[in-house]
Amino acid sequence: MYVVKSPLSDADLKTVAEALQGALVDLVDLALIAKQIHWNVVGPRFRTVHLQLDEVVATARTHSDTVAERASALGVSPDGRAVTVAAGSGIATAPAGWVKDSDAVGALVDALGAVITRMRERVTATAEPDPVSQDIFIGITADLEKHHWMFQAENA
Repeated sequence: MYVVKSPLSDADLKTVAEALQGALVDLVDLALIAKQIHWNVVGPRFRTVHLQLDEVVATARTHSDTVAERASALGVSPDGRAVTVAAGSGIATAPAGWVKDSDAVGALVDALGAVITRMRERVTATAEPDPVSQDIFIGITADLEKHHWMFQAENA
């Protein structure tokens, strides 16, 4: 059932819808993982890592809303349910229990790296069918790469 009809062809819409849904899942999971580690980080750099994790959470939440609203604007129902996120995320599971600050940083470097790799694939996939969605993915990737750089510098 179409509630909103997309101006894209069916083939282009399928490509873009898959990219948007995948991005939504990765961003929701990134926010959850960063928040889980945020609650459990310990060590001498606790405060700086704790605050830095909140910045990632805010970025992921903001961009997940943008992605979901772009999907809706194209007539695609976004799915951010827990079961969908768990089944489709490309990020490794967050460590359980207390997480040493250096391990927390390493986990975020890995999580961000996984999401960035998939975002770059989405940038390529949407170049032809929908430059508007591609532009969104480019902006997300830039923000995530900045966080990735900063977390890598934490453990240098």
